[in-house]
Amino acid sequence: MVIMYGLTNCDTVRKARGWLADRGVAYDFHDYKKSGIDRAHLENWADSVGWEKLLNRAGTTFRKLPDMDKADIDRAKAIDLMIAQPSLIKRPVVEHDNGILIGFKPDEWSGKL
Repeated sequence: MVIMYGLTNCDTVRKARGWLADRGVAYDFHDYKKSGIDRAHLENWADSVGWEKLLNRAGTTFRKLPDMDKADIDRAKAIDLMIAQPSLIKRPVVEHDNGILIGFKPDEWSGKL
């Protein structure tokens, strides 16, 4: 079973969805901006790949955060920020039978999905 988490309007997510469709990979999609994301998912993902890889520091949402929110980020603070603003989660996140993938990297995905 493959579950993709992301934002419907994200260009990277659109590319990833197209890549899966082109290869006939069935998946469920969860838009975490519309449906939210729970702490348990974020904690599991952070345990699997590290919160640093999960937190999207390159996007405008992160850049617009107040300086105090961007300072002294640790795992707990990162998870709290991502729950409050799901756009801070790097996308897509893909759960599959053999683990988790963060971000769309076709070369990496080819060997796993």
